[in-house]
Amino acid sequence: MKKCKLQLLAGAFALALSTSVLAFHCPADMRKIDAALAEQPALSAEQLEEVRVLRAEGERLHNEGRHQESVDTLAKAMTILGIDS
Repeated sequence: MKKCKLQLLAGAFALALSTSVLAFHCPADMRKIDAALAEQPALSAEQLEEVRVLRAEGERLHNEGRHQESVDTLAKAMTILGIDS
């Protein structure tokens, strides 16, 4: 019983830690996207608009605390820009 409680506590700690890590990942990805956009990449107008929409959506999701969704959305924008995640 004691071992089960310890495992449960360890799992809860790991989950809390992973959420914090994702929360810090989002702003880093947004900075990478912003820096790439500032360099005026050779993309079509449609691609640039899609990147801007994805970047804004990623920030909104981050602010709502939906960090995995934010990371996934920002990754799509980074792929279009050719940024390694």
